[in-house]
Amino acid sequence: MSLSWSAVSSPVGELTVVAGETGVRQVAFAGPEAVLGAHDAELDRGTGVAAEAARQLDEYFAGRRREFDVPIEWELLDGLRRHVLRTLHDLVPFGETVSYKRLAELSGRPEASRAVGTIMGSNPVPVLVPCHRVLASGGGLGGFGPGLEAKRRLLVLEGALEPSLLELDLLGP
Repeated sequence: MSLSWSAVSSPVGELTVVAGETGVRQVAFAGPEAVLGAHDAELDRGTGVAAEAARQLDEYFAGRRREFDVPIEWELLDGLRRHVLRTLHDLVPFGETVSYKRLAELSGRPEASRAVGTIMGSNPVPVLVPCHRVLASGGGLGGFGPGLEAKRRLLVLEGALEPSLLELDLLGP
């Protein structure tokens, strides 16, 4: 099995994309040195699906892309996890948010809001499958593996949150 990878510099830190021949397997909030050793396969840099995913992520962070059309290897996920992540991917567009509870309802499992939270925390392809768009029912940010500052920055990028005064100052007139 051959895998490809690409690194992406972003406003939320370095990302590493790992892809198989048919789709993206992983988007990690880390540099390649922290990610690539975990894969037991030949890894090619900057080719195939990983290169295309990196290009689309660059466009997203530059404000030129609102949807990703790179394939994801959904078959590597099982049961409820796959179903919830696909529901999020398909039903919660750029710039919109959803609560853990509402995502459970959209997934047809209204009693599973805690499970949805766990699933968001184990999302292997964040940003492409936008777990940053899932918020606590009370309106708080909830959790996010790479940290709440990264989640906040992604939501500001998409216009779902207003930028802070510090960010406005950094953006200039």
